[in-house]
Amino acid sequence: MECIIAGGGISGLLSARELVAAGWKVKVVERNVVGAEASWAGGGILSPLYPWRQPLAVQRMSRWSQRFYPDLAQSLKNHTGIDPQWNRCGLLWLDLPDLETALDWCRRNGIGCQIPREEEIEALQPGLHVLRGGRHLWIEGIAQIRNPRLLKALRRELAASGVEILEHRAVLDWRIQGERITAMVTSQGNLQGDSFLIAAGAWSERISPQGYWRPQIRPVKGQMLLFKAEPGVLTAMVQRGEHYLIPRMDGRILVGSTVEEADFDKRPTKAAYEKLYRFAVETLPRLADYPLELHWAGMRPAAPEGVPYIGPHPKLKNLYYDCGHFRNGVVMAPAAARLLADLILARNPILDPEPYLPRQRR
Repeated sequence: MECIIAGGGISGLLSARELVAAGWKVKVVERNVVGAEASWAGGGILSPLYPWRQPLAVQRMSRWSQRFYPDLAQSLKNHTGIDPQWNRCGLLWLDLPDLETALDWCRRNGIGCQIPREEEIEALQPGLHVLRGGRHLWIEGIAQIRNPRLLKALRRELAASGVEILEHRAVLDWRIQGERITAMVTSQGNLQGDSFLIAAGAWSERISPQGYWRPQIRPVKGQMLLFKAEPGVLTAMVQRGEHYLIPRMDGRILVGSTVEEADFDKRPTKAAYEKLYRFAVETLPRLADYPLELHWAGMRPAAPEGVPYIGPHPKLKNLYYDCGHFRNGVVMAPAAARLLADLILARNPILDPEPYLPRQRR
């Protein structure tokens, strides 16, 4: 059996990995280069930013993936020599307006958390600017992964497993007979397979067959900064409001992110730069002493309520979807790919697929 996957981000690559493990042949078709869109552009926090505010479907998928990630990272490191740098560094939320809700969520889910005092925050992460009387939350068990390295490792492993990766190929159309796709029409010819998967992020709606049901996915722009700091300047992830700081193992610090309705315009803007830079140096004043290395933007694929579409097309029997993860693409990706493979292969699913099935949503 052979599956043709449209989209070379983390969803497409992990779905390919699952199907190859089941003995399938796989081709990955990417309009640009593999791993260059939202999967690369994000921060790699292995948790929804405020998990207690998320729909239950997002929480369940995230929890499954969180348990899976340590073994995935170790396996990729062993087989490819590329370390994705899974790192359980913890996440500190500052000035939470809904602290009681967060505490209740931690209690119900058996998640260890702490309400740190100002002196405890200073011991945990020296140099943070913390407002007096603030309401803060520390969860030690939250991890991150260095998503560009994760993507490189996945690509190397898939290539070694015989997956054919076809870059700079746009999906233009589909050949359909009855209720089945017979071929994917690309800018470099037609591709035939037994099953087809759309995992093209923000472009998933655009490339879906016209005249049939299509997923409701819109692009939402996010911009980030990268400081070239030193190891030890920041050791834990920190979030205040919509923005956050993420420390990498080599000392670099990511600052994210904006949420902008900008269609498919990925150009970084001065206004976002100034907003993110101000947040960074106000939250961790030492960052003003380090050079800014990079400023970029990416397009998140936003489905209604951030619940991704996973499963078969409602009419076309051999067309599947794994897309629409919005801001939680990296943390949900392993569970989404496993659930997708379960549905394609008619296995018992890891999660109830009902909330994720492709269909019209309000």
